[in-house]
Amino acid sequence: MSLIGHVFPPFVPTSIKPYHQIPIPTSQNPNIKPILLSNLLSLALTVTFNSPLPALAIPSINSQSPLLPPTTPFSQSKNLQTGLQNGKIRPCPSINPGCVSTNPKSSSFAFPWSIPETSTQNAIQKLQEAILETQKNVKFQVNEETPYGQYLKAEVDGGFGRDVLEFLVKGDVVTYRTMATKVTYIYPFTTAFGDSKGQEERMKKISDQLGWYAPSFDSMD
Repeated sequence: MSLIGHVFPPFVPTSIKPYHQIPIPTSQNPNIKPILLSNLLSLALTVTFNSPLPALAIPSINSQSPLLPPTTPFSQSKNLQTGLQNGKIRPCPSINPGCVSTNPKSSSFAFPWSIPETSTQNAIQKLQEAILETQKNVKFQVNEETPYGQYLKAEVDGGFGRDVLEFLVKGDVVTYRTMATKVTYIYPFTTAFGDSKGQEERMKKISDQLGWYAPSFDSMD
């Protein structure tokens, strides 16, 4: 043996084990996997409840279906219905206070006219002539025979625009409705302004021109 061998004896690595025998802590701890799953579940729930949901995912109990655009008296006045209703002259719409109608459901009610026997044959023609004589800028829009009588519709100049006149002649009776096509509102009032007396005077002029009997509440006094 050399001198080096006596001074430094050979080194034998007896304390080192093969690498496959080194214990791996993660594979030997049975509690690691449950703890990991529990943490992942908690994280998922936290993200779910704290994240904003899509608008349609969970409908609110206070949510309502879209409503139709709200209607106002002014918007309704732009679409006044004309023509017969169940074979009769329509009542006055509530948003048209100047209207006068022979329909008993109207607040501004007028009595129907009575045609003399000598005028029943040409009633519509004479009615048209009387309207032309007493009104301005007359435009006849409808003149037709219906199962309920002869229906006549005309537009004339009114106090605030154009007015519409409707007549239903059946036998010796004439029912009618007269109203403004334009409803006027005066600030700051929210109620429409109308002049039913003006409509009554118009119809009186037409009936006087015809010579037809037009009863009224005044004649009953």
